[in-house]
Amino acid sequence: MRFHYNKSEDALHIRFDESAYAESDEVEEGIILDYDKKGKVVAIEILDASKKLTSSFRASLLKQEIPLRIGA
Repeated sequence: MRFHYNKSEDALHIRFDESAYAESDEVEEGIILDYDKKGKVVAIEILDASKKLTSSFRASLLKQEIPLRIGA
């Protein structure tokens, strides 16, 4: 599993599997699931992440207690 937070877009991307994704679905405003060709979830993207995540999770990200790559 890999996490990537894009600070300039305030988007958190969580990748469960390195399989190519075949389809995406916005299941709730700003919550996007990526599926492989078999229909399994391979990634989640959370837009406006700083507003949607709990303060304890955000603190864990900032302390890098979660393996995270931060990009611009």
